[in-house]
Amino acid sequence: MKIWVDADGCPKAIKDILFRVANRTEITTTLVANQSLAIPPSRFIKMLRVNSGYDVADNEIVKQLSAGDLVITGDIPLANDVIEKGGHAINPRGELYTSENIKERLNMRDFMDTLRANGIHTGGFSTQNSRDIQKFANQLDRFLAKQK
Repeated sequence: MKIWVDADGCPKAIKDILFRVANRTEITTTLVANQSLAIPPSRFIKMLRVNSGYDVADNEIVKQLSAGDLVITGDIPLANDVIEKGGHAINPRGELYTSENIKERLNMRDFMDTLRANGIHTGGFSTQNSRDIQKFANQLDRFLAKQK
């Protein structure tokens, strides 16, 4: 198993957790982004820079993903593609996407996009807080424990 990170929008606190987990578990963790990101020196942490463009990083993750790999992303369509390819996905707020809940999340995302396209203000995501970070760390730990 490898861990792939949709890193362009991934909060620093989440990346820091992933760096510690990569070294502790010796799981190769690759950050995929359209810009260079600072990563600590480690044989388990890699950076893959892709060209700028719509869904370029997402497409590269899906292309390189193997069944059983884990992807960290807040992008629901990417999470759907990951699950369809036999992978797993967790968002930076600690929600594990599954084949049981991803279609509902996609439908809600599309519904909200339709509202925004029609000029209805739907608000945005709240700032990530310490509770969200802890929820992510706990979910990641539970997931990794099940994989052993």
